[in-house]
Amino acid sequence: MGKNILKAECRLAGNRALIAKSDSGHWTLMDVPESVGGDEGAMHPFEHLFAALAGCTASDLLYVMQKKRIRVDDLRIEVEAQRAESHPKIAEKIHLHYIVVGTDISEDAVSKAIDLSQNKYCSVSAMLRASAEITHSFEVLTPDEAYEKLN
Repeated sequence: MGKNILKAECRLAGNRALIAKSDSGHWTLMDVPESVGGDEGAMHPFEHLFAALAGCTASDLLYVMQKKRIRVDDLRIEVEAQRAESHPKIAEKIHLHYIVVGTDISEDAVSKAIDLSQNKYCSVSAMLRASAEITHSFEVLTPDEAYEKLN
């Protein structure tokens, strides 16, 4: 096999709960809604997709900001996905809202870092963009503003 191959496995972990492991050796737990026989013990598989999207673009943004020597004290990415009404109920529209917290962070630097993530680096965004419209917004807050707004 080529070096760009990713492998993963998924196993039953009780009732309808599943546990999955990838090449990194790390495990993640998934479950399904009670309405389809699950126990609601973990994120649903589809929810993991959006957690992966947030994690992918967050990692990119933090990397770009670090390269620019811009300190980010906190970062939140809120993901909202609009799903199709009928099965397979794919996400048709996805909106990412970035909340970047730090002192003296320019909006221009954040905007450029988000653009690099969304248009160059984030493989999860690239895959999802094939079937969904992805939009984004952001705000830059000082630590004091973040404390007031986010707590």
